[in-house]
Amino acid sequence: MKPSSVPPFSELIRDCHHSAVHLELRDSYGVAAEADDFAEWKAAGRITPESVERRRPWLDLVREAVGRGVVMRRARVVSVPVSEYIRYEHAGTYLNVEAGELVRWLPRREAATLALPGADFWLLDGRLIRFGHFAGDGASAGHELNSDPDVIKLCADAFESVWERATPHDGFTV
Repeated sequence: MKPSSVPPFSELIRDCHHSAVHLELRDSYGVAAEADDFAEWKAAGRITPESVERRRPWLDLVREAVGRGVVMRRARVVSVPVSEYIRYEHAGTYLNVEAGELVRWLPRREAATLALPGADFWLLDGRLIRFGHFAGDGASAGHELNSDPDVIKLCADAFESVWERATPHDGFTV
């Protein structure tokens, strides 16, 4: 599906009934919507109340999905020592966990023997993938939907292999 025809993520997750899994593979993202939060975190050294409020739409979406019985899992493959951006993500992940997401971290070295796709993705109900594409500087380069059963199997297997090796958020230090 062309990037311009991909529905907003909130619509996709509201149509989700059982599971939503997210695999993140980058050490840095330069998504415009996070620029203020990242700058604020660098200046304050912590997640601020203003940052929590900016994240509220996402956190509410997670709570709503989890409340409907959707199991939301996120796995992050990261280089160690971690980048400044990953320290920022780690600092705010407690909010995702409080909202109901299960989050795990896997050092990239421990992922070296896994077959992983070339892009971040969300796999929704084991039936639809939303790939996230990024430019070299981490800026969003759009999204793409895929429902090919072979690609879904590849991504589902990749996610589960990462999940099995990864450390739960509360046990992973940066």
